[in-house]
Amino acid sequence: MHDLLARQAPFRAAEARGQGVNARMLRAWVDAGLVTQIARGLYQPTGAELGDPDLIEIVTRSPRATICLTSALAQYDLVDDIPAAYDLALPRGAHRPVLATRVAWRWFDAETFHIERGTEEIGGVVVPIYSPARSIVDAFRMRGYEGYETATTALRRWLGRRGNHPSELLRIAHQLPRAEGPLRNALEILT
Repeated sequence: MHDLLARQAPFRAAEARGQGVNARMLRAWVDAGLVTQIARGLYQPTGAELGDPDLIEIVTRSPRATICLTSALAQYDLVDDIPAAYDLALPRGAHRPVLATRVAWRWFDAETFHIERGTEEIGGVVVPIYSPARSIVDAFRMRGYEGYETATTALRRWLGRRGNHPSELLRIAHQLPRAEGPLRNALEILT
């Protein structure tokens, strides 16, 4: 048995070629049910429980891509919206890969890209995602894309949870452009 078939991780076609598996052999593995094609050029051994194929594709093809805005707010149960596509942030100027997964790309300033960026396990895959507080602040500063109602709903729910304080949001908003004014206005109304 080939090493690629025994492992519990996805692999790229280029990696398979590097290990002596040509395109015809790889296609034969797919036809025989030994591997599953997740996306173009991306495969996983059949039976390997690796998690959500869309998230695997995102993390494999673009490790810096970070779940943001409505997708992050929905993940934290701060909004009821179910996004039609993953909202993914990349630093301005970064390479945007072509994905089979539906994605709405957002471009963030490279200097502020890492603020409140962490990882979470979602659907069995560890993915980069912005914190709930950063996601709320981003929703206010990008309210033209997300809608003011989304930002307000998320803020209201976040403030209703124990241990959350407006000062945390204002600290983050101070570091990001076009965020502090709209957030302060909303906090004055809601608190």
